[in-house]
Amino acid sequence: MKTIDLAYRTMYAELVHRSLDASFETDFSTAGNFVRVPVKGRDYWYFEETRPTKTRRYVGPAEDPEIAKRVAAFKEIKSDLRSRRKLVSSLVRDAGLTAPDPVTGDVVEALEKAGLFRLRAVLVGTVAFQTYAGHLGVRLRGAALQTGDADFAQFHSVSAEVDDSLPPVIEVLKAVDTTFREVPHRTDAGRATQFENASRYRVDFLTPNRGSDDHADHASPMPSLGGASAQPLRFLDFLIRDPVRTVLLHRSGVPVLVPSPERFAVHKLIVAARRERSAGAKREKDLHQASLLVEALDVTRRQDDLAFAFAEAWNRGDAWRDALRKGLNLLGPDSRDMVDLVLGTALAAVGAQLEGFTMRLA
Repeated sequence: MKTIDLAYRTMYAELVHRSLDASFETDFSTAGNFVRVPVKGRDYWYFEETRPTKTRRYVGPAEDPEIAKRVAAFKEIKSDLRSRRKLVSSLVRDAGLTAPDPVTGDVVEALEKAGLFRLRAVLVGTVAFQTYAGHLGVRLRGAALQTGDADFAQFHSVSAEVDDSLPPVIEVLKAVDTTFREVPHRTDAGRATQFENASRYRVDFLTPNRGSDDHADHASPMPSLGGASAQPLRFLDFLIRDPVRTVLLHRSGVPVLVPSPERFAVHKLIVAARRERSAGAKREKDLHQASLLVEALDVTRRQDDLAFAFAEAWNRGDAWRDALRKGLNLLGPDSRDMVDLVLGTALAAVGAQLEGFTMRLA
């Protein structure tokens, strides 16, 4: 696996910061002010406007250094749309990084502008995977694989506590493509966790299920998601905890939150293990993405991050351990040897002692 030239890695990092700056300028009028509000023992930034009526919008946790820095520099933010478009073009054309297909790019951009990531939702799935090449500074084989859907996840606790909401999601999506429609949930017909256009492109909203399995077949109301509900899924809380900021290489760059690459890799092993036999192609994609990210984390000297994420998942209980064992065993021989070696070395380096865990080193 090859790393990207330092100049392009620097360019990507600059684009991430400048895209986030621009999103603040788009979302927040300079006629308003940022206010720090304590909620249940933690401080959060809100944006307050007084005209035509007094309104207050959630921005994010006060301890987030990226948000705090941009709040401090708010009045100095300038639009540099044309310059950022050139950065995106150079990263795609010259550095060989992957841009999303136009529909995906437009959908993610519309939801970002509506405030989805400001409200701490996380982009997951293959579209998130496409951002890791730039984030890690490597060339990921298969990152150009296109997808027919975009998946977003949010903790229910976040959705319920931010006291803010997107505009109606269906209106945001119809502004991208008028054929988008709500897909009634299979067991809760009055709710929708999925939206689909005439070309069968899907937008899905997900949320972690850490309660009874009785919740698995029901749509969870999400107060901040503009009328959308979310499908509860096991193991999702692990994936979307502590997300990272990155950028989708679409137009002038779309700032997004995605799972950390080490959590994504470990989660893909779990997901692959839980796929039905009939979903062989999806299982192979899961395993391919997991092994590529393990290799990328090794190449970029982030083995410790991988070890800590794997140990956290392993220590969550028997169901997690069974899924991880099965996921590792599903890897092809070459990938399995590489993953075993990287994981075994990383776990040993951080002194992780995992009960019942044995690694078959290459």
